[in-house]
Amino acid sequence: MSNLRKPARSALDLIGTTPVVELTRLDTGVCRLFVKLENTNPGGSIKDRVALSMIAAAEADGRLKPGGTIIEATAGNTGLGLAQVGLPKGYNVILVVPDKMSREKIAHLRALGTDVRITRSDVGKGHPAYYQDMAERLAAEIPGAFYANQFANPANPRAHETTTAPEIYAQLDGDIDAIVVGVGSGGTLSGIGRYFRRVSRKTRMVLADPAGSVLAPLVNTGRIIEAGSWAVEGIGEDFVPPNCDLSLVSTAYTITDGESFAAARELLAKEGILAGSSSGTLLAAALRYCREQTTPQRVVTLVCDTGAKYLSKVYDDGWLIEQGISGRPLNGNLSDLVIRRQQDGATITVAPDDTLATAYKRMRQADVSQLPVVAAGRLVGIIDESDLYVALGRGAATGSSRFGELVGRHMITDLHTLQSAEPVAAALPLFERGEVALVLDGTDFLGVVTRVDLINHLRLHS
Repeated sequence: MSNLRKPARSALDLIGTTPVVELTRLDTGVCRLFVKLENTNPGGSIKDRVALSMIAAAEADGRLKPGGTIIEATAGNTGLGLAQVGLPKGYNVILVVPDKMSREKIAHLRALGTDVRITRSDVGKGHPAYYQDMAERLAAEIPGAFYANQFANPANPRAHETTTAPEIYAQLDGDIDAIVVGVGSGGTLSGIGRYFRRVSRKTRMVLADPAGSVLAPLVNTGRIIEAGSWAVEGIGEDFVPPNCDLSLVSTAYTITDGESFAAARELLAKEGILAGSSSGTLLAAALRYCREQTTPQRVVTLVCDTGAKYLSKVYDDGWLIEQGISGRPLNGNLSDLVIRRQQDGATITVAPDDTLATAYKRMRQADVSQLPVVAAGRLVGIIDESDLYVALGRGAATGSSRFGELVGRHMITDLHTLQSAEPVAAALPLFERGEVALVLDGTDFLGVVTRVDLINHLRLHS
């Protein structure tokens, strides 16, 4: 009980001093692998440290004055940290975020009271819609604005050099052979790397980089490649940030989205640690490094943020299939387009004896406009939002009294079904008529295919 913290006066006092856990249920070869749980910071990520450091530095030198506005370009976690620290201090916070950011992060930011500006993730530096360029432009236009600029702000790596790195050193008694990090802004690599270059010359810095990022290829070949795209959030870049000192890196690994998400899910399944997508990239690289060693080493990596921010992505099987990274084999027919299958319990359905209120709630919760009606595993009808509209009196005040009526009374039973083994083209006439494709496997209901599912299939496999 003596190790318990005393009550803190503010959530800001809880930033840092995060625990370290050894992973004992994963194949780490001859090595011991430890993770520092940065997801236990109050904002749920390592970026709380950076936000606290950058705001304190800006207050100290007068760049940030009472009532001022903090502006940042962020993939989410730095923004969350800035809001976590800045809003209770009375600052306004405007964040420019790329549109690939998870809905949980955006919801978290807006719940804090942040002004979130969403922009494109498919453009590079120099484009007016690029998130960093947009943030810099806003900061120039708004009086009293402070552009945090984590990519070039020296208070970013300083946070890790003065807090994260000394904690790792103390928690592992200074005996560390390798530290695996990613690069988003470069602060973690540079801060931790500089500290260990002073105190432990044997410690190697290992870079984990998403496939499509330019950083690992630059370390390994000395050349800048053309940047691709990746689904992992928060790390990987299409340029070398000013805060990123790649000379500190001894080894660099390129990790695919599939490897990253599989590692994150394995970490949860085997070690009970719910980590985000970038943590999966770090873990995959750390495991690869560990398994390559022939002599025992002590290796450390980071759980950068909590996986609770990625439940609709990394931990959603349907989302992985939509991204083409699930490993599910293709059959070359209509079954390939069924993302959420009834046999897996993933299709949202109603039964004939469910009420219209139940149908409405499930449509809203799943963000769909139609529901298959299934009884005993068999498709017996479909009900969509237009059916509900008619059933509820076309908007008449008396319609509310009909929510208790049964789906079976109002569903459509004249169904146009397709077999899963039919070619994809078989669905086109249905889509032309504005219908969805109801796909059967024999007599069993397999799932629903929409025009968006076809578009996504063409995007991935054309």
